[in-house]
Amino acid sequence: MKHILNPLPLRAVQIDDAYWNRYIQLIPEVVLPYQWEILNDRVPGAAPSHALSNFRIAAGEQEGQRRGTVFVDTDIAKWLEAVAYSLAIRPDPDLEQRADEVIDLIVRAQKEDGYLNTYYTLAEPEGRWGNLSEGHELYCAGHMIEAAVAYFQITGKRKLLDAMCRFADLICSVFGYGENQIPGCPGHPEIELALIRLYKVTDDPKYLEQARFFVDVRGKQPNYLEEERKRPGFRHLSNDLEKFDMAYMQAHLPVLEQCKAEGHAVRAVYLYCAMADLAVLYDDERLLKQCRVIWDNMAGKRMYITGGIGSSGILERFTVDYDLPNDINYSETCASIGLALFGLRMSRATRDAGYIDVVERALYNTVRAGIQLTGDRYFYVNPLEVWTADCMPFTSRGHVKPVRQPWFDVACCPTNIARTFTGFGQYVYSVDREALYVNLYVQNSMETEMGGGALKVCLNTDFPKSGSATIKVDAKGCGEFSICIRVPEYAEGFEVTLDGQPLQGEMRNRYYCVKREWGEELLEIRFGIKARFVTADPLVISDIGRVALIRGPEVYCLEEVDNGGLLEAVVVDPATGVREKWDDGLMGGTMALEFDAKRRTGAPGGYEPVTLTAVPYGSWCNRQPGEMKVWMQSAR
Repeated sequence: MKHILNPLPLRAVQIDDAYWNRYIQLIPEVVLPYQWEILNDRVPGAAPSHALSNFRIAAGEQEGQRRGTVFVDTDIAKWLEAVAYSLAIRPDPDLEQRADEVIDLIVRAQKEDGYLNTYYTLAEPEGRWGNLSEGHELYCAGHMIEAAVAYFQITGKRKLLDAMCRFADLICSVFGYGENQIPGCPGHPEIELALIRLYKVTDDPKYLEQARFFVDVRGKQPNYLEEERKRPGFRHLSNDLEKFDMAYMQAHLPVLEQCKAEGHAVRAVYLYCAMADLAVLYDDERLLKQCRVIWDNMAGKRMYITGGIGSSGILERFTVDYDLPNDINYSETCASIGLALFGLRMSRATRDAGYIDVVERALYNTVRAGIQLTGDRYFYVNPLEVWTADCMPFTSRGHVKPVRQPWFDVACCPTNIARTFTGFGQYVYSVDREALYVNLYVQNSMETEMGGGALKVCLNTDFPKSGSATIKVDAKGCGEFSICIRVPEYAEGFEVTLDGQPLQGEMRNRYYCVKREWGEELLEIRFGIKARFVTADPLVISDIGRVALIRGPEVYCLEEVDNGGLLEAVVVDPATGVREKWDDGLMGGTMALEFDAKRRTGAPGGYEPVTLTAVPYGSWCNRQPGEMKVWMQSAR
């Protein structure tokens, strides 16, 4: 296997992008303080978290009963990880002190043997490791390990890292094929990729070996998770899970025999992330091939045009190929975040820009839609069609919300969004000793080492407003290396010039690569971005006879606020022209698309002409509630 690409440290990439600043800068200014109040149960009208109070009770510093979901500890972990990344891009002594105090509390709640979990410490102290399928112990451990690694890498502080190494050591002693060890894996993957991150920062091989064990044992016979449920006294933690199958947890087959994206979507992509990491670290071509097979099934047959995955509102899972309903789909925000993480890993393992096309699609659409521009409201579910009157509790659309919510009983998405946007710099570049890969068109400045010299890059762009960008390179002393620039799938024409002169490069997996000894030079990139109507694969029954409007990575939608109600009555001729209208004052700067269509009237066969305005799906419901639609009826 070729030497893989790696991310740059977050501090190396300073993003200053008009499009993304409204989200990235929102995290330290609004989101982290708001979520802190939520985690302390101090926001009236929001679902209570109980997360911090549980740790205080576990530490013996507060009286009371442990409350919240069995996995609510992870909300604290992901908040801490987001804080770490935020400190990398914008130092804040007060925020860092607050995080240090939370870490002190977590460590005080940790048991002497390294164990950390408020549910099993307080509510079920005799139940440790007794319900791997539903208990989320290893899932919680994984997120806390990820937070510890991030906080150490950014601040250099080891307190949480040392505590999580003790916990990881305990896990390594408990699970395995040895005598008196548990030969099982978690129902919710996460610990696997976390242990790999811990290995990379500690260089302790036992963490990598433990991650490999958890992946390899999954789905093997006898199936530990199946046998666990047959034991006397086993108790389901959720009524919803009493009849789940092993595919729900990606435990129906060994991973090398899994060829389709199955089960709970978030669990799936977290597992696939670990598989991709292990394939690279163990130079395992067979495992990498299986990752490709699963990716091709997921992205080609089980993914929405917005980068949403997991279509079923029951158990948040994949169903079958091409089952992609628009009005009752689930498409959890966390699932698209996991999809982006998986795609990023695959792009670095294969140097194939096709993976970044999907990563970009998920980030610009579903992930971005997950948070209000005010920073204090969130979508958990991301449908492609909403009729507000039909979003009724305890119905088939009860999971669909017509407006973002202040918090959730299951609140994995808000903190996941926070850590994604503060860690956004990891997506922009990938690098090895011989090349710099430019993945996303996001305005930034970057510094790294290349060939023993200091490489400085400034990327300027107004993308996605246009496909123009410049890359100012200062590479004196770096010797010969390649700069590889991603050519997006939607690019119309692609031209690179160097100091005004055409530059000849080599196309490799849709990266435009130029190898030379660079100095102080200016690269100019130009490609067209055209709004166009597209159709779905005809096997997607829900979209037969319909068209969607896209421009670059952004999927567009109709909203009632612009076009009135009864959007289902709109009929579009896909040959009609689309007019682009950039508006600086619309939701922080938006390219609106305008086109002529017709609307059915009450009379049989009756139509009236209308002019419609479409806005990016990632921005929907930022003005006022109302209907929304991505796939429109086609006149052809």
